[in-house]
Amino acid sequence: MAGFGNGSRAHPRSRGRMGYRWGSPLFERSRERGGGPDRATLGIVGLVCAIAGFFVLGIVLGPVAVICGWLGMGRSWAGSRPVPALVALVLGAIDTLLALVWVAGAAGPGGGLF
Repeated sequence: MAGFGNGSRAHPRSRGRMGYRWGSPLFERSRERGGGPDRATLGIVGLVCAIAGFFVLGIVLGPVAVICGWLGMGRSWAGSRPVPALVALVLGAIDTLLALVWVAGAAGPGGGLF
């Protein structure tokens, strides 16, 4: 028995059954409180990954820097671009390219991995 006839079958989209809707003001407040990393944080994380990728694990950290930089730019080339995100994108692309050249050179003729 669901509370003397006050069950949620008549209104299945009430907050108790389905959670918050996308357009709900409660959902917007949860995003303001820290629902995920903001663009500035993604730009800085991408920048750190790009710089670290020049020294270790460039094949992994380069693409991570590119993705973080792209997300930090707001997934768009238009408008104002945050500098750390743009630098992370460019350095991550260079880092990835250098790592791919290094892997191709190591696997080429006369330069085997073993």
